[in-house]
Amino acid sequence: MAGSQRRGSEVHGGRLTVDLCALAANWRRLADAARGAECGAVIKADAYGTGIGRAGPALRAAGCRTFFVAHLSEGLTARAVLPQARIYVLNGLPPGSAPDFAEADLRPVLGSLDEVSDWAAFSRGRHAAALHVDTGMNRLGLSVPEALALTGDSRLDGAGIDLVMSHFVSAEQPADPVNGRQIADFARVREALPTLKGSLANSSGIFLDGAGHDLVRPGYALFGGNPTPGTENPMRPVVRLEATIVQVRQVEKGMSVGYNGRWTAPGPRRLATLSLGYADGLPRAISGRGHALVGGVACPILGLVSMDLIILDVTDAPEARRGASAVLIGDGLDIDTVGRSAGTIGYEILTSLGSRYVRDYDG
Repeated sequence: MAGSQRRGSEVHGGRLTVDLCALAANWRRLADAARGAECGAVIKADAYGTGIGRAGPALRAAGCRTFFVAHLSEGLTARAVLPQARIYVLNGLPPGSAPDFAEADLRPVLGSLDEVSDWAAFSRGRHAAALHVDTGMNRLGLSVPEALALTGDSRLDGAGIDLVMSHFVSAEQPADPVNGRQIADFARVREALPTLKGSLANSSGIFLDGAGHDLVRPGYALFGGNPTPGTENPMRPVVRLEATIVQVRQVEKGMSVGYNGRWTAPGPRRLATLSLGYADGLPRAISGRGHALVGGVACPILGLVSMDLIILDVTDAPEARRGASAVLIGDGLDIDTVGRSAGTIGYEILTSLGSRYVRDYDG
């Protein structure tokens, strides 16, 4: 690593490493699992915290040609680094935004009859879009009856719709009966609109029977999250997070640690303070529940996580010293485990990673 990066790590206190080779390998693994369907990539939320500017081109180089983002602003960012890609914008068509979509060659995912009408009136078949049908999420999308009623509607041609899609409610739970209902409802819509390609499967949906259709759109699994909870994770880890120990101290029995004295030493303990906190994406809720690795030793997080600092119990970690690194994601401490420790999901941890880290990209 260059000297300037080492100095930056000392200033920032933490280093986020993104393994682009692992990202590409994960996309290829999911493309294989898609069983003949095209494999796209969801790169919303700045590519799940890893950076669209680097993740997008790495996925493109691996063979991905279709990308999904949430907002128009994300679409513009993606277009700047993916000039030839198909880019769909999941959160629909805000009023008055059609010219911006067209200028950047972005495809809105139309989620209401009003959006279909607006895009058709502007586009007149000159620009592509997708149609979002709600099969159970009750969040965005036309209802199934609304979608079925569009059969033969001139607005479909006027809107340039080339793809119909829906979103699973519980794809990560294969036994949930809602999956079967959604698969059946989506099949009805596809039968009514046979000229449109279909996309139903997210990361976990790729592993469900009957969900493949023409295009799958993984997101979380690309970045190392487990798409098949309860079984071994088939994906490679992509993100590694380390923080610098800025101070080591000894405390005696009865001494409290951190805000509000939420933890009290049961005896003599050796503590280390890390230079990162909830402003860097490690949620306060992980206080007293998670751990970091110092020299391979699991060291509990003590007291309350502060905005910029975390305290570890390093009594059993002989390598803990000022300037040493503690691993908060990596070396077997995977993103799903970190999410559970914080009472949340790995998605939230990834997308909350802050901007103060030195970011290294491998591959």
